[in-house]
Amino acid sequence: MTGDDPERSGSARRFANRMVGPGAALLVLIWVVGLVGFVTTLPQPGASGSIEADGIVALTGGADRLLVAMDLLNDNSGNRLLISGVHTDTTRDDLKDRIGQPQDRFDCCVDLDRNARNTIGNAVHTAIWAEGHGYRSLIVVTASYHMPRSLLEFHHQMPGHRLVPYAVVPNHIEMERWWTRPETVRLLVSEYLKYQVSWLRISISNMAGQLA
Repeated sequence: MTGDDPERSGSARRFANRMVGPGAALLVLIWVVGLVGFVTTLPQPGASGSIEADGIVALTGGADRLLVAMDLLNDNSGNRLLISGVHTDTTRDDLKDRIGQPQDRFDCCVDLDRNARNTIGNAVHTAIWAEGHGYRSLIVVTASYHMPRSLLEFHHQMPGHRLVPYAVVPNHIEMERWWTRPETVRLLVSEYLKYQVSWLRISISNMAGQLA
């Protein structure tokens, strides 16, 4: 029985160590390129093309989203509005006050979803709401950086629906020269990571469904 050759083992370790550095650097480079691509392709404020649909859904996270969604409702871009992810302690009057003006359309045509706790929940409960009203097309109102992940989750829950993204850029987010702004970088990196996790989870789910 012969033992391991110390010289050969040492050479193998040195070769492996030399490969780890460039390999890790390449992975980091690929990830950074992906992040830049993610940021540069974020939707611009508003919507491209037609903004008419059966219904409108606004994902909570800022008063600006609610104002935009109510404007779309008042312009008859959709028949009803769902505000998804409303805190259990928030009342209808609280939301009307946040909008800043009395809204007759709010009383007749706005529904509140208090069950969603995250983007997956937004998609699940919006799908239930759309099915209940027989809607096949929706305008989705959320922040521009949140839109890719939202559409990913919504398409997963409602593969046969037409989704019209209507992006909002919050006032506190500085997208110009974003890489020089630490707070914006942290937000975009966090959202990009969440998007990757959602994409991986949905991809695995779709593959499992095809194999079943």
